[in-house]
Amino acid sequence: MLFSRTRGSPPRRWIYLLSASLSLLLVRYLFWSTPYGQVAENVSAGSSSVSPSSFECPHLPGLEDVLVVLKTGVTEALEKVPVHFNTTLRCIPHYVVFSDFEEDIAGVRAHDVLRSVEDTVKRTNSDFAIYNNLRESGRKALTSNDNIHDESTPFGKPDNPGWKLDKWKFLPMIDETLNFRNNAKWYVFVEADTYMVWPNLMAWLATFDHIKPQYLGNQMQIADVVFGHGGSGFVLSHAAMQKVSEFRASRVKEWDEFTDGHWAGDCVLGKALGDAGVKLFWAWPMLQGSTPWEFDFFSEGYQKKPWCIPPVAYHHLTADDVREMWEFEENWSTKNPISNLLHSHVFENLIQPKLKATESNWDNLSADDSGQTAESPADCEAQCVKNPDCLQYSFESSKCLTSKVAKRGGKKAGVTSGWMSERIEAATKELGSCKKAEWVS
Repeated sequence: MLFSRTRGSPPRRWIYLLSASLSLLLVRYLFWSTPYGQVAENVSAGSSSVSPSSFECPHLPGLEDVLVVLKTGVTEALEKVPVHFNTTLRCIPHYVVFSDFEEDIAGVRAHDVLRSVEDTVKRTNSDFAIYNNLRESGRKALTSNDNIHDESTPFGKPDNPGWKLDKWKFLPMIDETLNFRNNAKWYVFVEADTYMVWPNLMAWLATFDHIKPQYLGNQMQIADVVFGHGGSGFVLSHAAMQKVSEFRASRVKEWDEFTDGHWAGDCVLGKALGDAGVKLFWAWPMLQGSTPWEFDFFSEGYQKKPWCIPPVAYHHLTADDVREMWEFEENWSTKNPISNLLHSHVFENLIQPKLKATESNWDNLSADDSGQTAESPADCEAQCVKNPDCLQYSFESSKCLTSKVAKRGGKKAGVTSGWMSERIEAATKELGSCKKAEWVS
């Protein structure tokens, strides 16, 4: 079980917060006041270079000091990665793509992040079967079993060969990243289904001392290890990168054995960082693990209410989701060039307008079961109406579920969903308008 913690704020920290707040309006204005159109040439060796369009990328202060690391795998890369080159990575000056298979993806090189793993491990460990087949025969070695699109369980995807291999990428990725660019102040690690809100990230990072070892992530826990969830995105300062790299260098075999016995690579990295003396800064809900359509914008978690907090990352987005979120963010920011995007803005402008009275073949992720059966969606709606706290409901095969929070959800055959629009509007008014952004600090 995870427990929230209280964090003291030393006086020096407030200096960073004050100086950052003075620059937020300028940062936001610069980032969105010019058309967001060109793929910036990545100047690091071996990085992407895409032909420019008619627009120049705006300057976001501090971004030159950041390396973005996108981690992917061969079974998902062609489906999920290309969209980022025209959206989330479009104006990022320094980024690198790491995978378990060296190849070009839409003209961008994906580097083999596992190349430095001991040959003995790669030859003898069954997790590397897909990796070895790829090295021998390329993509034609992939079978239908390698491309299983199974749902995640509390223990990941144990039947998915690509997922089982993924845990081995995290520790080698630290050294490969430093080899790629050793002079960044910040290293931002994302996955192929992560969406980053860059102006919010840069404004937030300005409140931290990059000289110190920093590890920012969405807090998760396995056994006694608290770590930053990989899919939510996590951030390491240069000092943190160096510490964990040096710590592992004399213990490679030990950490290979630890990785072999574990199932989550982000937890393995979190354990190594902790043992190296780099503790996690709990970043939820700025870094968090849901899509905008599944996120609970209303409820409190870890003593924080998301409503007035700026989102930095959403997770589990499809390529179409990434495009939709990108277009929304660009349009919203064009209209609000001196404001930081908040979770409340996402709900009120992206989610709430799509909460219809009813929608067929749609699951809005209602989860409260009253135990009462329902003969029809209308019966289920009636149950929701009787409960003044009910904001939405879903009906499937005589089962009625309700919810005290409002979510959009997604397509699901056989499910009918409905929303109480007037109640949802009242709930948003009760949450109120945000006078300022509330940064997690």
